[in-house]
Amino acid sequence: MGQCWTRLRNCKGHHKRRQIGGKVQSISKEDIWEEKLTEARKNDKIVVVKFCAKWCKNCKEIATTYRELADKYPTLVFLSVDVDEMTEFSASFDIKATPTFYFLRSGQPMDKLVGANKVELRRKLATIAELSSRM
Repeated sequence: MGQCWTRLRNCKGHHKRRQIGGKVQSISKEDIWEEKLTEARKNDKIVVVKFCAKWCKNCKEIATTYRELADKYPTLVFLSVDVDEMTEFSASFDIKATPTFYFLRSGQPMDKLVGANKVELRRKLATIAELSSRM
């Protein structure tokens, strides 16, 4: 599948935490990000982050799969970051294409997937959920 290349720009959207569907939390402010990471560390949970954009066709196509996986793996924390709402934050993760998925343990990247490859996302999450169950 192809990738949407990010148009990093400043966006003045609203900055409330919002539920995207299922167990996926949308992150639109760094303090909410820190809150979720702290909570995950405290509960020894792995965090899955999808960096996406509203205009990205591939992001829209994989969104349903991502929500389904969040429901399937309740032991993991699923977050979503819009690269246009959080431009500088996304740049700190070196996001060059959307969607990009990061898998974090204790706040540190343990794996990454670039692109809307549903098969690979499912495979990585199955492996990570297995690892998570042994923690």
